[in-house]
Amino acid sequence: MSSLSDAAPERRLPDSADVVIVGSGPAGAAYARILSETSPAARIVMIEVGPIVSDPPGSHVKNIADNAERARAQRASEGPRPQDDAASTNTMDDYASDAARLWRPGTYLLASGYRQPGEDGLPAAAFSSNVGGMAAHWTGACPRPGQSERIDFVPDLDELLDEGERLLGVSATALADAPLADEVQARLARGFDADRPADRHVQTMPLAVHRTAEGNLVWSGADVVFGEETRANPLFTLVPEALGRRVIVEDGVVRGIDVEDRRSGEIHRLTSPVVVVAADSLRTPQLLFASGVTPPALGRYLNDQPQIVHAVRLRDVEDAPTGSTADSAITAQSGVSWVPFTDDYPYHGQVMQLDASPVPLEGDVIPGSIVGLGWFCAKDLQESDRVEFSPDDVDEYGMPAMRIHYTLTERDHRTLADAAEAIIAAGELLGDPVGGDPITFPPGASLHYQGTVRMGEVDDGTSVCDPHGEVWGTRGLFVAGNGVIPTATACNPTLTGVALAVAGARRIARTLDALTSK
Repeated sequence: MSSLSDAAPERRLPDSADVVIVGSGPAGAAYARILSETSPAARIVMIEVGPIVSDPPGSHVKNIADNAERARAQRASEGPRPQDDAASTNTMDDYASDAARLWRPGTYLLASGYRQPGEDGLPAAAFSSNVGGMAAHWTGACPRPGQSERIDFVPDLDELLDEGERLLGVSATALADAPLADEVQARLARGFDADRPADRHVQTMPLAVHRTAEGNLVWSGADVVFGEETRANPLFTLVPEALGRRVIVEDGVVRGIDVEDRRSGEIHRLTSPVVVVAADSLRTPQLLFASGVTPPALGRYLNDQPQIVHAVRLRDVEDAPTGSTADSAITAQSGVSWVPFTDDYPYHGQVMQLDASPVPLEGDVIPGSIVGLGWFCAKDLQESDRVEFSPDDVDEYGMPAMRIHYTLTERDHRTLADAAEAIIAAGELLGDPVGGDPITFPPGASLHYQGTVRMGEVDDGTSVCDPHGEVWGTRGLFVAGNGVIPTATACNPTLTGVALAVAGARRIARTLDALTSK
């Protein structure tokens, strides 16, 4: 992978490209990969505001075996306000915390503007700034959307999801043989499967993970999405520590982007007929706003997934054989199970083993017998749920400051109450509760933000982009990531976001081919 990361301090950014990609998470990486495969003559430049924290660039920090090295990678991902060295590096620490502003290693919270008077806000709204984005720190869950979660005006959605699974390296079998997995799923199935269609039965969670020959688990990050096709592409350049400040648009046509070199502070103009903004669901609309591209739906229909968590100790299970003992790998004893969303059951459940109990327990604990239950709810979508940007105030990167408007509706509160009953019922099927009653996480804790640059079938003012991710009325400007998802989802959105990025990359490839064939 061509990179300017190790260049001298006076490094010079490229002057031009055929495609510029802003953001190096899974969606941005999907654009780079598909274009590398289908348009090998295209010059691609990817900019990322954060540093390279892992090798290969974009790989999951959980794959870093050394605890101290992993901690350094997490701290380097925490943007302008990294935690001190004493902060936890274990994403399962405080799993069932009831903190008002829940924080996870490798991320940093929105400093201000996260709640307005009389509203719920997103007090746990968080970001990562590093090559690979949040995918350097995620759980790897890649379920497919079902029923009303699906986007009905994308006719080839299943084929796109297939391609997304290929790029992410998704497996439904990597943890399926965990010694306690069958028992966990059988117990859940007795309570949930009776009225469900077959594809919505309790099942193993598809995960972006694979096993090494030694049996260790390796978690996919953006590095897997990049693939060797991108790394070996001599016309692909990754520029870390570079901030997209303004997309240059003239007469409704993209001309390039102004980039700040975060090392020198200099602003560099990079000319390009195509710019893809894949900077997450809050920073993507921020860059469009800073660029004067402000369609009516920009920042609106903000969608976080209300989340409830619980923990139980499996009852009546035997001690299972020991799995992988690598520092950075989970020991696969009870695996990860999935209770899918349905329209009649508007939440998505995942049951995953915890490396340790969230509360002290007396006596010996069978490995894998402490499981965490996380239930994500489909949000009642509202145009008024939005992120706004200040024309005057700036954030820590000098970009327009964010102000979140976000409110849980009466329907959301009913859904949360029902989800609390459902997660208790699931826990009773499995074992005995630990740590007390289920906890409702503060809004924003899901990290599954969507909708702020949503796609639509037609340009009617309720969407930002078309079904291929191209912004309405702005030729050559594409948006990507979870923010383009227009439906109310409860399932983890990364697979869907990557699938939709594939459609956008294919559209760009056709455009570039047409230009070069003339």
